Amino acid sequence: MKIRSFLLSAFAITTSLHAQDDLIKKISANKSDTVGFRFTTVVSAETTPVQDQGSSGTCWSYSTGSFLESEMIKHGGPSIHLSKIYAARKVYEEKAVNYLRMHGSLNYGDGGLGHDAVNMYGKYGAMPEEAYTGLNFGNDENEFAEMQAVLKGMLDALVKAPNDGKLTPVWRNAFNGVLDAYLGEVPEEFTYNGKTYTPKSFADNVVKLKADDYVEFISGTDAPYYTRTTLMVPDNWALQPAYNVPVEDLTAIIDNALRAGYTVAWGGDVSEPTFSWKNGVAFTTMADAEKLTKAERQELFKSPQPEPVITAEMRQNAFDNYGTTDDHGMQLTGIAQDQNGTEWYVVKNSWGDSNDYKGYLYMSKPFVQYKTTAFLVNKKGVPNGVMKKLGM
Repeated sequence: MKIRSFLLSAFAITTSLHAQDDLIKKISANKSDTVGFRFTTVVSAETTPVQDQGSSGTCWSYSTGSFLESEMIKHGGPSIHLSKIYAARKVYEEKAVNYLRMHGSLNYGDGGLGHDAVNMYGKYGAMPEEAYTGLNFGNDENEFAEMQAVLKGMLDALVKAPNDGKLTPVWRNAFNGVLDAYLGEVPEEFTYNGKTYTPKSFADNVVKLKADDYVEFISGTDAPYYTRTTLMVPDNWALQPAYNVPVEDLTAIIDNALRAGYTVAWGGDVSEPTFSWKNGVAFTTMADAEKLTKAERQELFKSPQPEPVITAEMRQNAFDNYGTTDDHGMQLTGIAQDQNGTEWYVVKNSWGDSNDYKGYLYMSKPFVQYKTTAFLVNKKGVPNGVMKKLGM
């Protein structure tokens, strides 16, 4: 079940569309009996229905888009799906510029981080999903492999600057032409509830959220705590810094936000043998899961198991040796208790509703402490003590 070697070669779902598909298949292959897990929800935020990102590495856009949809609901707005592909397309456009400015020494692909969706919302606005689905060639779900291959090939050709070492002023038109062909042209205006909007006016008058209300957190020992530093993963193409906090603050912040009615846009590693999408649970184990037999692993999924105390050193070591990779983005929507009274997080995924919990899963707090790479939350959901330490 362990797929670390695959993730290192493909760099997780966000750098290869085939990696996205293979990751889901391998995670889904764990069909151990989880009848022994019994959860009772104690905190739950309102969310929109589960979606399926299809064959695309756009989990960051779906998870953070869903996060923004929950923010809309909490602030009295409508419960609607925003266009995740509009946000993704704007990222592709901006990432292409950075790729050429870095002469190709930058990751290019479907991948991104949660802050990318928020940044695109703040800069370009938003639109309802029906105004821009990205389904433009008879497909009923996202199929991005061919599109991204064409775009990457174009960019790599441009890096060589074949016109006497210079770029022409029309390369962006060519790049956008490919996006138009696969995703459709972006409408300058669209109708929602009988009124005409632009993406910016829709953001201002319907969504009504402020992009600067959201704070991103990471946790590592390689930078001072409560300062901003850059998460060094390939999909952080914008090189945007985030606030570095101790490992115990990860769950303290998430708990405070969820109990205050806010959700969390989460990113982290889902390649562990103890992550089962089919069964809808993710946890850590006192045993070395990679050395367990298949039968021993199946036993782990029959009921809640003792979990280790996660330390900062454990987190950093796992990150530095590729034990923790930036695989996937999801939305934390609530807190539940298992039959032993232990709290878990309720998590909304974007792989459809085919698993045991109809598109949701439960992640233990030690798993979140160990395998989180970054997460976003409304600053009103951050504990006051943490905000003071951040100087906010």
